[in-house]
Amino acid sequence: MKPDLLYPAGVPRRTVKARTVRRARSALPNLVSGSTLGSHRDILGLAVCDLGWADLFAFAAEAAERPFGQSVIAFLDADKANRMRRDADYRAVLERQIVLPDGKGVDAASLLLHGRGFPAKLTAADFVPALLTYIERPMRVALIGGQQAALMRATERLRRHAPWHTFLPVADSAFDPAQSDLVMDRVRAAEADILLVAMDEPAQEKWIDRHVGPGHARLVLSAGGLFETLLEEAADAPHGLEKPRHGRLHRFMSDPARRLRRYGAYTVLLYHAFCRKFSSRTAKAGLH
Repeated sequence: MKPDLLYPAGVPRRTVKARTVRRARSALPNLVSGSTLGSHRDILGLAVCDLGWADLFAFAAEAAERPFGQSVIAFLDADKANRMRRDADYRAVLERQIVLPDGKGVDAASLLLHGRGFPAKLTAADFVPALLTYIERPMRVALIGGQQAALMRATERLRRHAPWHTFLPVADSAFDPAQSDLVMDRVRAAEADILLVAMDEPAQEKWIDRHVGPGHARLVLSAGGLFETLLEEAADAPHGLEKPRHGRLHRFMSDPARRLRRYGAYTVLLYHAFCRKFSSRTAKAGLH
């Protein structure tokens, strides 16, 4: 399998310009604290990173290659944005992580709230494999989550995709929550540089916040459903559905309930984004 199959079109290849690295390094301390002006946008009260592909790659690679510290990256899609509105604990967890936009719903909310979409049109399933392609230095990558079969098949796919890295399947999602610390002991023993966690959402972000700490990995990526999505994208569409627009039809037909739930989440998110925008304008008008 060619690495290009998992690398977004138009994204710089594995050569990083020095100015991009310097820019990412200078932003790193503030990005971790979520306080960098101009590096994030407010989505329903949560700071969401708005760097482009090149800067995101340089930042994540720098975090993975540092000899100390830990950065946790989460991906905010429409469903998570809606959930954090009604779950204060979940919002607090996301506020302690570096949040990237995931999918069309959050991008549309940015367009509505700020007049422009995010520079990087990404999803977790795009970003993670592309990042692994981007990082030249061999990394030890631990994987947690998914069904057992999906975990093992996704591990093999990633090994073929980026063979210079070492991929270590640690545990699927079926482990007893009481055994969480034992699972993380295995991650520590594996001396992982990068940890991919693809568990049920929003449980995975809360689980990471509670159980993952310094010494487990320097870069932690919270990407629910990643392993299953990689396998879905690897499967060939039926004959007659090879073209991109037909491929989308095939995906809708294969699981219409999930697609409808996603569109419903988009609608709810945009409704609340509109209300936030309208209330902000009303408040500003009242000051004049």
